[in-house]
Amino acid sequence: MSAVAGESVRALLWRPWRDPAAWITTTDIFIILIALSLPWSTSLVAIFAVAALVTMAPFFDAKAFLQSLKRPISVFPVALFALALVATLWSDAPWGARLYAVGPAAKLLMLPVLFYHFERSTRGVWVFIAFLVSCILLMAMSWLVAFDPRLALKSGAGYGVPVKNYIDQSQEFALCAVVLAYPVIALLRAGRIAPALALSAIALSFVVNMAFVVVSRTALVTIPVMLAVFALLHLRWRSIVIVACAVAVLGGTAWAMSPQLRVTTARFLRDYQLYKESDEPTSIGLRLEFWKKSLRFFAEAPVIGHGSGSIQGLFEQASTGPKALAGGQVVANPHNQTLNVAVQWGALGVVVLYAMWLSHLLLFRGDGLMAWIGLMVVVQNFFTSLFNSHIFDFNEGWMYVLGVGIAGGMMLKSGLCETPPETRNSVEP
Repeated sequence: MSAVAGESVRALLWRPWRDPAAWITTTDIFIILIALSLPWSTSLVAIFAVAALVTMAPFFDAKAFLQSLKRPISVFPVALFALALVATLWSDAPWGARLYAVGPAAKLLMLPVLFYHFERSTRGVWVFIAFLVSCILLMAMSWLVAFDPRLALKSGAGYGVPVKNYIDQSQEFALCAVVLAYPVIALLRAGRIAPALALSAIALSFVVNMAFVVVSRTALVTIPVMLAVFALLHLRWRSIVIVACAVAVLGGTAWAMSPQLRVTTARFLRDYQLYKESDEPTSIGLRLEFWKKSLRFFAEAPVIGHGSGSIQGLFEQASTGPKALAGGQVVANPHNQTLNVAVQWGALGVVVLYAMWLSHLLLFRGDGLMAWIGLMVVVQNFFTSLFNSHIFDFNEGWMYVLGVGIAGGMMLKSGLCETPPETRNSVEP
């Protein structure tokens, strides 16, 4: 009897290891953990990403995956990474710098994997809920740190920034606030007032935090663009006018009541004037200096660029004046995604980058929550990449990979990615 019982126990324990559904669930859990940890930690994201890839391996259908790689949405991210790798061959930078420059593009290889996985998984919404919950907790922590900086989880933290930096925090809060607009409208249309009000309160909380605690100027520029996209796609003209008036009133109220918002906005003009008059390394002044020099570097090697990892060396050669001034600054990132790619990989790299953005934008032409999430992730990344290299930055790059990969996979699973654009006004209340 004991031998039979032992065999039964072994069979019971062995059964999950042979069950594809159990492995898919395990992978889903690790991807959910990536979303939970992204606002807080970089190392945990890397650990959980590796764990997710390992748990996909036992029942990974290589043939189906290779077939999925033929889609443009997968071809272009892989091509951008491959170009970064090949471009190490013609770079003059030290090999350490060349290989280091390839690293930021490596996360794009997760996009085809996520497309493949979430064509088969049903838990994509859980990942987005996990990210939203994590951002809500971060927002609560932000308020606490604003009142007591000693509660920050890192030394030398900025005002209201418990972890990482205010740019990453603003991008996360802005994305959550705008994405919640779609389910709010859908719930109102369905007559579900209570959950619509709850989600509205959460979205408004993110906006209030950005208005009264801390917000990046990049977020200030991109939030109106994202809201405009929402209005044009999902509201009628009468509703657009009403919403625009409401936003104007709320914006004026926030401006009048928030010294932080007025200071952040006023800094635009002040920083530009300081840069033009005395070459001071202000935020805007540095960006203008970096962009001007990067355009010159691009003109020197317009087709295939100077090679991976070449940016810092080029800035060292072009440095003028003392390092305390804008003209003397040396960087490895020109704070513009297009220029970052153009300097290293020329027009070829720029074509691949924009083809990737366009293919992902077209993927989310359909209607529904997943189409809306994916669309907003692409739109936010594109416009914020005018002022930063957000595909290659860790936090924003992973936001893009998770948002596009998961929402895209679920769109492919449901077949909604082929829905004609004219059917997208179905959430009008």
